[in-house]
Amino acid sequence: MQTKWNTQILANERTAQELDLLPSHTTYFEALDMVRVGDDLSILPVPVPHAGSDNVAFVASHNGERAAIITDLGSWTDELINHVRGCEHISIEANYDHQRLVSGPYPYKLKDRITGRGGHLSNDQTGQFLAEVCTDATRSITLTHLSQKNNKPHIAESTVLFYISEVFSGDLSISEQDGPDFSHYIGLPKETTEASILQRK
Repeated sequence: MQTKWNTQILANERTAQELDLLPSHTTYFEALDMVRVGDDLSILPVPVPHAGSDNVAFVASHNGERAAIITDLGSWTDELINHVRGCEHISIEANYDHQRLVSGPYPYKLKDRITGRGGHLSNDQTGQFLAEVCTDATRSITLTHLSQKNNKPHIAESTVLFYISEVFSGDLSISEQDGPDFSHYIGLPKETTEASILQRK
């Protein structure tokens, strides 16, 4: 693909090696090194814990707004929280419902790997992380990488909302593995909520 389309690919060194990318068509980056794409887009790769890889989350900045893309991680770091807090848009995995995984058909070793620090985020973990990083600036959240066996969109949505309903008033959407699911939670603007409370008084 790189030579056919004369495409330059941005990647860290380990990813480039695993994918057998051509050095002549690869631009390498290190974690926490800001990558400039054109005049108005910058991307910051932030390390995340995931077994057997040099996974990174990406925080993109464009015209004064930031968007984070976070997937394939079993936990998070203070560093990740610091870089994601206050992003206007956040895309993050909500891989599994803990009870479904525990009672499901996967072998114990696989369950242990998924739930470990180098595995994936459960719905509860995703909700807890988002509660740490959502601010008044956060307008949209997309939940991704839902397990087809160990999760359901409505479970992921309701679980995450349990943690963030007091701090998030934007748009929550779900993206399933086989395509987008157009289930949305539309949060009420704070002024609307406050007006409703005053009316009830």
